[in-house]
Amino acid sequence: MTHPSAPPRAAPLDLFALAEALGAIAVSAGPAIMEHYCRCSHATKSDGSPVTAADLAAEAVILPALSRLMPDTPILSEEQASSGNVPRCGQDFLLVDPLDGTREFIDRNGEFTVNIGLIAAGRPVAGAVYQPAKGVLWIGGGGRAQVMAVAPGASMPAEEQRREIRARSAPGQGEVALVSRSHLDPDTKAFLATRPCASTLTAGSALKFCMLAQGDGDVYPRFSPTMEWDTAAGHAVLAAAGGDVLAPDGGPLRYGKAEDGFRNGAFVAWGRRLQPDASAHA
Repeated sequence: MTHPSAPPRAAPLDLFALAEALGAIAVSAGPAIMEHYCRCSHATKSDGSPVTAADLAAEAVILPALSRLMPDTPILSEEQASSGNVPRCGQDFLLVDPLDGTREFIDRNGEFTVNIGLIAAGRPVAGAVYQPAKGVLWIGGGGRAQVMAVAPGASMPAEEQRREIRARSAPGQGEVALVSRSHLDPDTKAFLATRPCASTLTAGSALKFCMLAQGDGDVYPRFSPTMEWDTAAGHAVLAAAGGDVLAPDGGPLRYGKAEDGFRNGAFVAWGRRLQPDASAHA
């Protein structure tokens, strides 16, 4: 008697190759964003946050490209969600912020990014963060992270034109803290007072995760509100570079919280030395 053979097992997903593909899509949205950069006007969403024509133009480039890349994977984008278009995400889904740091965009300081991240079982596993005003792209997945120069709309650079990055081990004394340029609140200041920080650097959007990933800082606390699409891509890059992002209780920052409207709680992002005392401020 013969038995039917088991179906072939799917090949494991190459998360770094996927991060590269996400990076290429982020870069492809650069021209749509920069077209609006010097003539920026904006409206206000229902939550009081600004939205620009660049947000919508970038989303119009990104979403079709992601649908072609991963046709069976749900996509949750900030601008879709704000208009009430929220898909059933399940365990694996893509999170997109087509223009993270809209206030930085409006202020024309260059510190805004395109964020695309893949979530699997509640954790970010591949991501790309692109800063179109500077032409810098960070990608990470599968334990590998890179930074590279690439102009808006350009092709991905060759391997020899990229730099491998790793988060650094915290020095114990003289830490460099990274904080939000637009959202520095009293809780963050109180947390920093408990750390052996020698200096504090400010940056907008997901750039703080990328700075940690490439060893330019040690800790990034965030106690003011964020959404999952704000953090997923940068979290993935940082994790691939050896860092992590923890909730105040010391557990992982989880994704797919549809019941909470995909809002994040407070978190602390760390370089390579994970910190068990993240709950000290809780």
